[in-house]
Amino acid sequence: MSAALQFRRAAPADTDAIVALVESAYRGDASRAGWTTEADLLDGRRTGADDVAACIARPRSTILLAELDDDGGRDLVACAHVADEDGAGYFGMFSVRPGLQGGGIGKRLLEHAERFVREHWSLPVMRMTVIDVRDELIAFYERRGYRRTGIVKPFPYGDERFGIPRRDDLRFEVLEKPLG
Repeated sequence: MSAALQFRRAAPADTDAIVALVESAYRGDASRAGWTTEADLLDGRRTGADDVAACIARPRSTILLAELDDDGGRDLVACAHVADEDGAGYFGMFSVRPGLQGGGIGKRLLEHAERFVREHWSLPVMRMTVIDVRDELIAFYERRGYRRTGIVKPFPYGDERFGIPRRDDLRFEVLEKPLG
């Protein structure tokens, strides 16, 4: 029997597994197995238990999990944080296990997140911030209907909660998609 992808909302007990997944997708040598690595841009942490716990506890905020449900149980393979921020959906902390990237799990989780924000919170648009030198990642989102807004935000240099930059030209660009 082949594995089926299942979605659910994270609980506090999932915190350590979420942190491990996010770190594996973005930092260090393990992240190089996938295409979303930031290892050439940033060192240090990508998230921590404090961030994950805050996302789970905050009202109108949740971390969505994607698990492969097989005969042997459930295996966490992807996650994303969604929240209501200023009347728009916010999408972040998007992570897929590096060895499974490119197989459609991320696309399905993104679609699930958009549907969740639209159906649970009736929000008209989804927004995210992406490091603007991540051309391949921006192109991934553009193929899924997101557009570059031209709004840029400074990278929080000096705040190691966001990583330790390996270059001095990083900034965030806001991408947006109508959910109508």
